[in-house]
Amino acid sequence: MIEKGVNSEYRDRLFKFIFGNPQNKEWTLSLYNAMNGSHYTDASAIRLNTIENVVYMSMKNDVSFLIENTMNFYEQQSTFNPNMPMRFLIYAGMIYSKYIEESRHYHRYSSAQQKAPTPKCVCFYNGIANKEDKLILSLSDSFDGESDIEVKVTMININFGHNKALLDACKPLKEYAWFVEKVRSNQQTMETLEEAVDAALEELPDDSLIKPFLVANKAEVKRMCITEYDEAKTFAEQREEGREEGIEIGGLRMLIGLVKKGILTLAQAAEEAHMTVAEFEAKTGLKA
Repeated sequence: MIEKGVNSEYRDRLFKFIFGNPQNKEWTLSLYNAMNGSHYTDASAIRLNTIENVVYMSMKNDVSFLIENTMNFYEQQSTFNPNMPMRFLIYAGMIYSKYIEESRHYHRYSSAQQKAPTPKCVCFYNGIANKEDKLILSLSDSFDGESDIEVKVTMININFGHNKALLDACKPLKEYAWFVEKVRSNQQTMETLEEAVDAALEELPDDSLIKPFLVANKAEVKRMCITEYDEAKTFAEQREEGREEGIEIGGLRMLIGLVKKGILTLAQAAEEAHMTVAEFEAKTGLKA
């Protein structure tokens, strides 16, 4: 597979910038070994096949690579998303389509069973919500009926202090988790996120594997951290708006039921909803 250059139209998330960068294949290999208990040492065996134009919100957060006979799909999320299996299904379809087109060994119309790399789907979670160390997300949970298609995504909590054995087995991952946690803690006492990032970079130990890379790309690292923070804030605001909207809808349904049962008058229900009678009628379709 051909490894394509970076598309500058979109920015990477910090996780992808570290582990999906062709310069850092030894860190990608370290992460793979930690996840699978393997001991590969040749980083050139990593074949990155990330599709550069696939984004989550405004940023690229996926790391896709082939090693031996395993097709790995890694993503990082700072917001819990139970719909990840559907994203992985769509993304994996793109990757396998590309793989088949470029493969000299896979013959889709052959009468013999064709072998393809085994997919492994992992979501690395480092949001602020308290989540278990490991969670299996299943595509079948998205459907009302029995599905003929299944995708399972293993969500791993990589917040510093979780999954210690995994972090200890992959030094770059441990340092990344520490850095993210340090930026968050610095934000509690510093005026700007830029200051928090600068301080976290300074505080990274001098023997850190990722420190020279992050410092050399300091301006880009700060932009990524700020964009990720803004994205997380946007998600939180959208969830709060959705929660408030849900409360309003649920409250209106209850009031409509009470009016229909004759327990409340239209005027009383409107007063409970903090609306005029005309507004309540327009919102609910009820008429006096």
